[in-house]
Amino acid sequence: MTMPANWGYADVFLRGYPRHERFDSFRLRHPSMDKGRRAKIFSPFDALKGFSEAVAAKEVLYEFKRELSEEEKEELNRRLGILHRLTYNGRMARANKVTASITYYVPCSDKDNFSYGYRGQYLTETGIVWRIGLRDITVGNKRIPLEDIVSIDSDGLFDGWEDYAE
Repeated sequence: MTMPANWGYADVFLRGYPRHERFDSFRLRHPSMDKGRRAKIFSPFDALKGFSEAVAAKEVLYEFKRELSEEEKEELNRRLGILHRLTYNGRMARANKVTASITYYVPCSDKDNFSYGYRGQYLTETGIVWRIGLRDITVGNKRIPLEDIVSIDSDGLFDGWEDYAE
């Protein structure tokens, strides 16, 4: 780095970094900061806790729950029957390990949102189907009510069961 000829801090710059011995008077008056406190200085500061999450929640688009046609209901019942046949008890569910993607409707749970109570969103859960009960289906660790399910997909699982109807 080139310095200007009349720079007022040239002598300080040319001295270099200050060197302190381990137990000199400067170190005793100004001890080194531990790494935990030093890291806290450079951590980001969030003055309004939860504000960014609240803004992100307002960006979610909610829609009305759609009604399934009779053909869609029959196909959904057929697929649920096939899944029930493959996972009717825990031993069969562990042996078959049927993987499925289930799309279901979740009502808006944000009381501050204008969609609360009459709109929601469609989510998809993918995982191993462990159990199909009278009111819900367990996929992975998620329990999904049967009345909220819109579609069930699995890679080629439902193709060989055209004749099956429960």
